[in-house]
Amino acid sequence: MDSGKLIIFSAPSGAGKTTIVRHLLAKFPNLSFSISATTRPIRGTEVNGHDYYFISKEEFLHKVAKHEFAEFEEVYAGTYYGTLVKEIQRIWSEDKQVIFDLDVQGGLRLKKKFGANALAIFVMPPSVEVLAERLSDRATDSPAKIEERIAKAKIELTFANDFDITLPNNDLSVACAEAEKIVSDFLNKKI
Repeated sequence: MDSGKLIIFSAPSGAGKTTIVRHLLAKFPNLSFSISATTRPIRGTEVNGHDYYFISKEEFLHKVAKHEFAEFEEVYAGTYYGTLVKEIQRIWSEDKQVIFDLDVQGGLRLKKKFGANALAIFVMPPSVEVLAERLSDRATDSPAKIEERIAKAKIELTFANDFDITLPNNDLSVACAEAEKIVSDFLNKKI
């Protein structure tokens, strides 16, 4: 695999990592978003091959058996997410660097696998209560699913110190500006 750089944004659901990643993609033309594969159903206006590669559980597990993932996880019972090796290779072949929006465990696995070529950033929400509000305001999940996400978030928050950088997201515009500086410094750094 040709090597390039990887920028990993991880956080509990609702912390703002997706919004920050979208902001960075608009600011840095040399970044390209790594589209994850998932077995979960499409939500709202999501598009297959743009937001995620939506595949069946059987196809996902077949790809796992063939070692086609750089990392994968059963994030929620019966729901898998993963990063396809060919997706990373596709981006590097375009002379771009990869940016990820991943769950906490997936982010840590990629960091471990790619070492100094990867920068792992944990987006820290203001509080668990704010996370619950954000998830509720999204109106994409049932109350039971939101409870499940909050329970998972409480565990994920304990891993913040395992990341290279913790980026507080108390104010989105401040977090985006700080993320720009962090990413610019990493992209300009010799590995």
